Amino acid sequence: MPKKTLQIQQLNSKMLAFANLQSVVPPPTGWLKAVRTALGMSLRQLSNRLSITKQSMQEIEQREIDGSITIKSLRDAAKAMDMQLVYGFVPIDGSLEELINRRAKELATAIVLRTSQSMKLEEQENSGQRIEKAIEERATIIKNEMPKSLWD
Repeated sequence: MPKKTLQIQQLNSKMLAFANLQSVVPPPTGWLKAVRTALGMSLRQLSNRLSITKQSMQEIEQREIDGSITIKSLRDAAKAMDMQLVYGFVPIDGSLEELINRRAKELATAIVLRTSQSMKLEEQENSGQRIEKAIEERATIIKNEMPKSLWD
């Protein structure tokens, strides 16, 4: 088994643990404020635990809502509330393999159709069935080689 295939499988198995979390919607106030208030912890208490000012803590909570917070800030705040920050990535396609399959097919389609257009101009056009077969063959080659151009 090629090293890249093994790496993809290992990462994919880790990502599957997050798959069900895609539907989780963050609280409108952000996780920090929602958890802090659910715990009955005041802004002052959390800011003291982080050794920052109350105003700085308010800014951190606002940055979470704005999407400009750092992972370090989230990790520190979670630790101050006796929590653990967990984050990960989930492929939109469902798995890394499916993501690679889709991208390989898109690239293969572009390559084959470009060639097909040239052949059409030379009056050597292929049938739709032959073009589909060529796309599938090219996609398989692309998946096996994993060229950098897959992500252009």
